[in-house]
Amino acid sequence: MTTSATTDTPTPRGAPAQGRGEAVPRGSDYALLSREVKRAGLLTRRPGYYTVKIVSNLVLLAAGWAAFALIGPSWWQLAVAAFLAVAFTQTAFLGHDAGHQQISGSKRVNELLGRLHGNLLVGLSYGWWISKHNRHHAHPNQVDRDPDIATGALTFTRESARARHGPGVWLARHQAWLFFPMLLLEGFHLHLAGARALFGGTATARGPGRARLAEGGLLLAHIGGYLTALFWVLPPLQAVGFLLLQQGLFGLYLGCSFAPNHKGMPMLGKNDKTDFLRRQILTARNIRGGRITDFALGGLNYQIEHHLFPSMPRPNLRRAQTLVRTFSDRHGIAYCETGLLQSYAQALRHLHAVGGSLRPELEY
Repeated sequence: MTTSATTDTPTPRGAPAQGRGEAVPRGSDYALLSREVKRAGLLTRRPGYYTVKIVSNLVLLAAGWAAFALIGPSWWQLAVAAFLAVAFTQTAFLGHDAGHQQISGSKRVNELLGRLHGNLLVGLSYGWWISKHNRHHAHPNQVDRDPDIATGALTFTRESARARHGPGVWLARHQAWLFFPMLLLEGFHLHLAGARALFGGTATARGPGRARLAEGGLLLAHIGGYLTALFWVLPPLQAVGFLLLQQGLFGLYLGCSFAPNHKGMPMLGKNDKTDFLRRQILTARNIRGGRITDFALGGLNYQIEHHLFPSMPRPNLRRAQTLVRTFSDRHGIAYCETGLLQSYAQALRHLHAVGGSLRPELEY
């Protein structure tokens, strides 16, 4: 491992076992845990839950846009923008669940729901995101394999920090302080990256040209409808203010929901070989909390269980936690769970340490 994280859980009682690549042997630890989870019925779909969740979320979106139309030209629209930022994030969580085949037993239904929630309702390319996200799930926190820690605005290893040049050096030095302000730009980044992949011909929407055409049409419908509504109802200055606030808070909320999951947890080197079970548990962090936390973070607070069983419906993750934690203790695997604020502190400490080699006033 290239670096480690500080947690409030015990350290492992033994080194991670060496696995055999991506294959999961029938008698592996993961296979044993998987059988326990299946026997408990935790992989069974929850159509009732998702029907209520989808309908209630659509009501929230409709209420937000109805308020937008009724209020008309007014700076009170900024309150509507904040409300819609929350509704957009909750919609993105449902797109995430669809992408993991959690909602329906039909892949076609899940992909339809994913494109509707992602491309049409939020304006994010579902095909681009699912391709990127699946690679993250296969190799979480692994250098050169996890796209979520690839070189970008932030750097997650000292080696990549030392390779920075020009303005990138200043950014790496101060990235811990800039982390939350930069999340205000995350929504814009996701919109642009998905659109560039979809319309630019790079690795993008899954499936043949038909799927690509459907994604493109839904994405253009969202962009056209969103911008038309803003600039038709509001004066230009208010429209721009609405757009900046709504998209900024959307990116901030989304980023704050994903940041606790892996940032500051152990990193795996490019050639590290760790079995699937330990790779998923050791690189992930759960967030303590009750039903409000479950709602606010879209179930991502059960990141360990989600990574072990990506297709497990969101409401079953809470029940699976006891099984997974007990299994981890029995096999001497560190299971990290902490509070939300502590998770942010751990992530920021990691970012600060990574940029330390570029701060000449400190010794690392």
